[in-house]
Amino acid sequence: MHGTPHVVSDVMTHAVATVDRKASFKEIVRTMQERKVSALPVVGGKGQVVGVISEADLLPKEEFRDSDPDRYTQLRRLSDLAKAGAVTAGELMTSPALTTPPDATLAQTARTMARARVKRLPVVDESGALLGIVSRADLLKVFLRDDEEMAEEVRREVVSYLFPQPSSSVRTEVRDGVVKLSGHIRDTSLVPVAARLARAVEGVVDVEFDLSEDERSA
Repeated sequence: MHGTPHVVSDVMTHAVATVDRKASFKEIVRTMQERKVSALPVVGGKGQVVGVISEADLLPKEEFRDSDPDRYTQLRRLSDLAKAGAVTAGELMTSPALTTPPDATLAQTARTMARARVKRLPVVDESGALLGIVSRADLLKVFLRDDEEMAEEVRREVVSYLFPQPSSSVRTEVRDGVVKLSGHIRDTSLVPVAARLARAVEGVVDVEFDLSEDERSA
């Protein structure tokens, strides 16, 4: 019923800094600093994403630089200790990389990031080749939609569907992303449905109601 939702390719960053497996530790840090990013995809010879390196992968080098961890720490943090001794991207990267296709919806991608507790995802095609990268900030761009644009979508996709005239008279307003539906309707049992559908409109922050049942329809 709703219009076509935004997908990852609508908001992703196309120009992506990358490194290959042989990139040195210093080269990785230098690239992050120069490009002002906190993670880099690691790509193979044909552009396929083979892993991702984040600042978290680099920090063990400093953390364990002048320490001699006890046996308990060694057993508990084997992965971090291995990275502390790593010198190339191939040794440091997290692999396989968690990625997303360009046609994934923003909601699907947000769920993937939340569940995996990551801040960004490489965007890849069917062969695994890098197309771009999408970050949490990119996903939030949908909340910059114009209020009147969202109001028109709610009128078209929600109000006209659930509360058609002339049996209902519903006004739709959106201010700072908050939808407000007010007026008279024939069946107030549809309000929860309207709330769910209105919240599904991209960019909507919240939904408020000032609806009453039209006594003439009772």
